[in-house]
Amino acid sequence: MRKVKFSALCMLLCGSVLFSSCIGSFGLFNKVRTWNEGVGGNKWVSELVYLALWIVPVYELTLLADGVVLDTIEFWTGSNPVANAGEVKKVKGENGEYLVKTNQDGYTITNEAGDGLNLKFDEEAQSWNVVTEEQTFELMTMNGEGTVDVNMQNGSYLTVTLDAQGMMAARQVLTNACYAMK
Repeated sequence: MRKVKFSALCMLLCGSVLFSSCIGSFGLFNKVRTWNEGVGGNKWVSELVYLALWIVPVYELTLLADGVVLDTIEFWTGSNPVANAGEVKKVKGENGEYLVKTNQDGYTITNEAGDGLNLKFDEEAQSWNVVTEEQTFELMTMNGEGTVDVNMQNGSYLTVTLDAQGMMAARQVLTNACYAMK
């Protein structure tokens, strides 16, 4: 019973950190989760390892370490000691394969031909931007109250919540805008 109370307290503390306004990258937790996804190559083995990592409290401890120590370091210094900066992953899309490189301030995405763009996070403005050699375009601005202002193609902004319902609303509006432009 005491272990259950301790786990509940850890989850509550981690939840309070997750819902604060200075969320870090949770680099350590994401490394453990990524490792778990690659274990065994079988979804049943991955699920058993996943459950074991929650029971043994590996996930709880990595969340606590990230939330209290590592993400605090990231907040004050601007870099997380275990972040994935420099990591390159190959992603298959509808139009071919892309290389996605993790940078300190965002991502660099290139296609097979070598053409690419940069997605950068501006700490001061709290916004995600697309940066090419010619121009910078603001995609969205993070608001403090759990909402995001999505920059529409016509210069107006759509405010959506950071949940599945908000993302579905943004996707629907953006898809309709792109369809109307054709």
